[in-house]
Amino acid sequence: MKKILLCFSLLFLLGYHGVTKPKKATRVILIGLDGFSVAGFKQVKHPHLDALLKTGVLSLNTRTVMPSVTMPNWTSHLTGSGPEQHGVVNNNWTLSKHELPPVASDRKGYYPSVFKLLKEQVPSIKTAFFYNWANLIKPFNQDYLDEVHFEENDLYRTNYDRAFAFIKENRDLPTLTFLYSVHIDHAGHNHQWMSAPYVKAIEEADQAIGQLIQQLKEENLYEGTYFIFFTDHGGTKNGHGGLTLDEMEVPWAIVGPNINKGKRLESPNNNTNTACIIARIFGSKDIPEAWTGKIPKGIFTK
Repeated sequence: MKKILLCFSLLFLLGYHGVTKPKKATRVILIGLDGFSVAGFKQVKHPHLDALLKTGVLSLNTRTVMPSVTMPNWTSHLTGSGPEQHGVVNNNWTLSKHELPPVASDRKGYYPSVFKLLKEQVPSIKTAFFYNWANLIKPFNQDYLDEVHFEENDLYRTNYDRAFAFIKENRDLPTLTFLYSVHIDHAGHNHQWMSAPYVKAIEEADQAIGQLIQQLKEENLYEGTYFIFFTDHGGTKNGHGGLTLDEMEVPWAIVGPNINKGKRLESPNNNTNTACIIARIFGSKDIPEAWTGKIPKGIFTK
């Protein structure tokens, strides 16, 4: 009996005074919705996105890089730099044919992305890139991506399902999941920004976000996860690429541990800052010298 009591005493001491619970793996989900304008954010109903973002930091005047078109801006989000650094100045960029060489590159000629940074500094991390606009992945070295999936014809629900499966499969490892859709942008081009089809496209994306969040909650993968919601540019009439605020200012938001809750970001923000913020979340100390982004004040609690 004394031996049994001694064992229980040792277990008690270890559980409460000697052994700490294992640290949960850092999990970041990037929800990228192409062409999502500030007007669309303010005027269209998106209850699932609202419920997610109310516990974080929101900016409604984040600046795009110039030109306010797709590939330069998504490249800037994920490389911490503008076109003058990474050299992706239009939507026709390819590794073998481009006008402006990058100021820095990896062994294959790609500008250093956040995926490269994390793969080198967080060895156990798993990275994924889900997309439905074919050119989007061209500026990124896929050697630093564990899973890549392209969905055709502006469809995106399979990508959301794959993203959830990827997160679930790697639940005990740090993960960075980029989940992108172009369908809102294409609705703007085909029917004008803030047209009925454009509004519907946002509402449908919100439903997909809500389903993903519900799946994460059911698998106990929601709490402690960082979410970044971002876009590349806004739009006016049937296009974008100009200098109007409708094109150049976009919504941007972040939710997660050590993120201020229910705050509007007052500091100036830019698409080049996103990768630096992701690096901070994963505890990266050695940011590429060529990166020009920074971490705005008011996002992190400490």
